[in-house]
Amino acid sequence: MLGNIGPLEIIVVLIIALVVFGPKRLPELGNSLGKGIREFKDSVTGDHHDEDTQEEAAKPIAPPKVTTTQVKPATTHRIEADKVEAGPDSKV
Repeated sequence: MLGNIGPLEIIVVLIIALVVFGPKRLPELGNSLGKGIREFKDSVTGDHHDEDTQEEAAKPIAPPKVTTTQVKPATTHRIEADKVEAGPDSKV
């Protein structure tokens, strides 16, 4: 049944899409549909050309920064917590 789609049917579908989504959102929908089809094709064929991951992989790693701040040594004695006794609730 898909083989019987002609130019008249395509025009009718485009007119319905124009009425439903409006002229401002139609190019956005076309772009997102094109990106989706491209990603699907790349995932099926195994081609992964992500621009973001290639840019991140190409960035060099910066050497660690040297700080001159002195660090205090850890305490060797125990710090006792204040003892708190439980009492009756004031709300009754």
